[in-house]
Amino acid sequence: MLFLSIFFIISSCSKKKDRILPTKRPLTESVYSSVTIQPDSLYQAYAIVSGILDANLVEEGDVVLKDQAIIQIINNTPKLNAQNAKLALELAKENYYGTAAVLSGILDQINAANLKFKNDSINYFRQKNLWEQKIGSKLEYDTKKLNYELSKNNLLTLQNNYERTKNELQTTVKQSENKYQTALISTKDFTVKSKIDGKVYALYKEPGEIVNTMEPLAAIGSASNFIIEMLVDEVDIVNIKLNQDVLIHLDAYNSNVFKGKVSKIYPKKDERNQTFKVEAGFDKQPEVLYPGLSGEASIIIATKEQVLTIPKDYLIEGDKVETDKGIVKVKTGLHSMEYIEITDGITENTHIYKPTQ
Repeated sequence: MLFLSIFFIISSCSKKKDRILPTKRPLTESVYSSVTIQPDSLYQAYAIVSGILDANLVEEGDVVLKDQAIIQIINNTPKLNAQNAKLALELAKENYYGTAAVLSGILDQINAANLKFKNDSINYFRQKNLWEQKIGSKLEYDTKKLNYELSKNNLLTLQNNYERTKNELQTTVKQSENKYQTALISTKDFTVKSKIDGKVYALYKEPGEIVNTMEPLAAIGSASNFIIEMLVDEVDIVNIKLNQDVLIHLDAYNSNVFKGKVSKIYPKKDERNQTFKVEAGFDKQPEVLYPGLSGEASIIIATKEQVLTIPKDYLIEGDKVETDKGIVKVKTGLHSMEYIEITDGITENTHIYKPTQ
């Protein structure tokens, strides 16, 4: 019995050593996230044609302008197609505009047919007048009438043929022009250009390697502006809003803390790690940054001045504390990494005990 009494006294004394009073302090509730630094407007450049990489026209780290050529691909087929299209266009124009044009031949035929029609017309109407006066033979009248009608039909046929041929040649010229322009565009597709003013951060292929439309050739992004990419757990994403303050700690900058603000919240969850991507911008950007720098961030979702707090490890089952009067239920509010706000249940004069492990 003596041993048990001593053990009880020692246990009780040890327990009372962990007794504290709640304290009032400023409290900030935040959401933790991992951080990766990326250039603004970062994108991967792809080829829209297949071929062989002829030359990287820039180097990694080079600053480029929008529409500047960065990669050249070679493939002889589009050049040959462009040459053939050009020859076809020249032939079509020669047929339509040239001295040996098809239309010139038809015009000559029309002129000859028109002369014959006028001559046959004169002979026919002269013979018709004579026939109406009962002069001449019926056979002679019928012959001149037939020649007149044949000349008239032949002239109309040639005129229609001229218009039809003219339309066909015009269409052929337009089609040839379209094919030639398409072929020229295809040859331009073999030059990959930058879509933005920025910096070349990566080149993925070397001259001589095969290029296809499925693999990226380069990574290009802003040369001066960087964004903060954060991965926020799905249980916290509902608390994140635009323009919330962010405190950023980068491994490369030791103990320095940088400030920023939430600028974008991506709505789709990454099923692999159950997180949402959130972007933030620096209030004042560090002088030197590189893509891929990592660190941690705290997204501040609420702040209060002088609230009653207790250490988190003094809380039992999320809503209870141990006092001199026993277990007491409390109401909680904001919480940080170490402390939690108590809004009801105890006062700053209530001693509480740390739960035994």
